[in-house]
Amino acid sequence: MAAGKTVTTTSEILVKRVYTPKDLEEIGFQYDRDLGEPGQYPYTRGIDPEMYRQDLWVMGQYAGFGSAEEANERYKFILAQGGTGFSIALDLPTQIGLDSDHPLARGEVGKIGVAIDSLRDMEIIFDGIPLDRVRHIRTSACSIGPLALAWFLAVMEQQGVSPQRCSIILQNDVLKEYPVRGTQIFSPQPALKFAVDTIEYCARELPGWQPLMVSGYHFRDAGANAVQEIAFTYANAIAYIEETLKRGVPIDQIAPTIRLHFCASMELFEEIAKLRAGRRMWANLVKERFKAQDPRSWIFRHHSGTLGGNLTAQQPFNNIVRVTIEALSAILGGSQSLRTSSMDEAYAIPTEEAEKLAIRTQQIIAYESGITKTVDPLGGSYFIESLTSKIEEEANRYLQRIENMGGAIPAIESGFIQHEIDENAYRVQKEIEKGKRIIVGLNKFETQEKVAIKTFRSNPQTAIRQVERLNKIKAERDAAKVHSALAEVKRAAASDENLVLPILKAVKTYATIGEICDQLREVWGEYRPEAIRF
Repeated sequence: MAAGKTVTTTSEILVKRVYTPKDLEEIGFQYDRDLGEPGQYPYTRGIDPEMYRQDLWVMGQYAGFGSAEEANERYKFILAQGGTGFSIALDLPTQIGLDSDHPLARGEVGKIGVAIDSLRDMEIIFDGIPLDRVRHIRTSACSIGPLALAWFLAVMEQQGVSPQRCSIILQNDVLKEYPVRGTQIFSPQPALKFAVDTIEYCARELPGWQPLMVSGYHFRDAGANAVQEIAFTYANAIAYIEETLKRGVPIDQIAPTIRLHFCASMELFEEIAKLRAGRRMWANLVKERFKAQDPRSWIFRHHSGTLGGNLTAQQPFNNIVRVTIEALSAILGGSQSLRTSSMDEAYAIPTEEAEKLAIRTQQIIAYESGITKTVDPLGGSYFIESLTSKIEEEANRYLQRIENMGGAIPAIESGFIQHEIDENAYRVQKEIEKGKRIIVGLNKFETQEKVAIKTFRSNPQTAIRQVERLNKIKAERDAAKVHSALAEVKRAAASDENLVLPILKAVKTYATIGEICDQLREVWGEYRPEAIRF
């Protein structure tokens, strides 16, 4: 490397040629305040004194496709391969509250996740999978949190399982949908209210559940950098907390039920430092700003996912190496659970073979690499500690800008967050096109070889069978009970009361997701984005 060359991280943080004790002196680093012991405030080194020496992270996979029967088979396969949890991927119609027979659902039923029209589908998904025997079950229900909660509660009742014995994580993070994903249904304010209904219910009735996974992963997949990922995630978390506090729920009942979801990307040291900074920021945010007294509230409960957007269709076997590096960054950074991408995700949802390899990647790291033998093995590194503090500083600067706008919702509605992500994504793309950022097999070391891997092919009969099941359910259920329950959902939405119990009642009558969401659409309308004002 040429002398004097300017080198930065992917977040444009300057990286020096070498780091020494002087760098820590310059940032005023104090061991007890900034680092401390693992399992102690501010948790920079990890949330548990023993970390992986005592208990490995949850090895979960994100999966689900086609019909409920096909998803059930895939989840059983994951568990049989040693997975200890999984996340239910929902198809797009389900995510936006449409039944499988809706005209807009055509061509999307069961495509990128499993179709769930009614409680009947959830019954099939968990047939032979006792809900109290899996360490973590997550779902990507972002705009339909109370519906996902109701489905789980109803299935548990049928299985004779107490909800108190289960560990269910509901993503339920609708605010990130507006700038980066687009599966929102309602405008931000009623959507926030809908999400908080789930948080409030679980905080009061199911304190062992996690009814909110505030997600930075999707910001990153859309083009944000590591600093933006933390800042935008915490801005949204603040909005959820403040709205729940207005319901009279104490902070020490809210904070312990929140989980954070960050990506694990390719720049190893920056990703490790990001997670360490995230833990310290969360502890300070909840303790200092929200005055939480319970140490459980200060803990950064965190799930990592290796970043699918980094995978390439060119030379797909290279993706095995990428996923390994990303998984290392998550574990060296102290994640409590991890989902590893499969090498074929640049083409379609994973095949069983690719899914098995993704699980084996985690298992090899856990049992063969030796990195689990000591806690926070990179703690005290001049570079890591300097980078951790710099990421914290830059993320807090972003948070202050959002605070000055009035918080997350004004920042979303003005287009600020989307604009910042788009600007960074454009910069990165230009660097790739100019060869300043090397992607092996894409813009350097290219070959003309033909791809020789099997890829997933969806069953063209899935949508037909799904609509047939939907019609059968509608024909067999008690129509009068359905009509009465749906009327109660609409009345509750208009009165601003918590919707979890009215929706649970409707779910038990086999009211469909489209029917329930249509009642809410009649009260709240649908979101139509305005022109960006930022």
